[in-house]
Amino acid sequence: MNYWIGVASKDHVKLGVAGGFCQLCHGKSAPLNKMKEGDWLIYYAPKQNLKTKEPCQEFVALGQVLSGDAYSFEMAPGFIPNRKNIRFLKNIQSVPLQAVSDFSLWQKYRSRLRFGHFQIPKELFDFIVSRMKKM
Repeated sequence: MNYWIGVASKDHVKLGVAGGFCQLCHGKSAPLNKMKEGDWLIYYAPKQNLKTKEPCQEFVALGQVLSGDAYSFEMAPGFIPNRKNIRFLKNIQSVPLQAVSDFSLWQKYRSRLRFGHFQIPKELFDFIVSRMKKM
């Protein structure tokens, strides 16, 4: 089992949670293919909306990868991103980035947010999730 952070605007994460899927790195299949059934994904949202600069800077969703391969989905004419099915947990609270920024292990991984998708160790995953369940 592996643990991942995906980066997307909060409005896009909400669409994925409602539809039971994740979509990463503007719909590329490569990050989705790295995730296997049973892996966990935490979504981090740097912004509220893709088209604005209003900051969010929160961990906003938690889900487990379901079986199945990545699949294409036409969102608009000419835009056919890839998705993967996820079972998102309910009753999870958003956690501000500041709530984990003092954790020493986070310092090693924080610069990876710019890549849009990256693997983290279980210890860091557990730390973030414990905040998502407490708040």
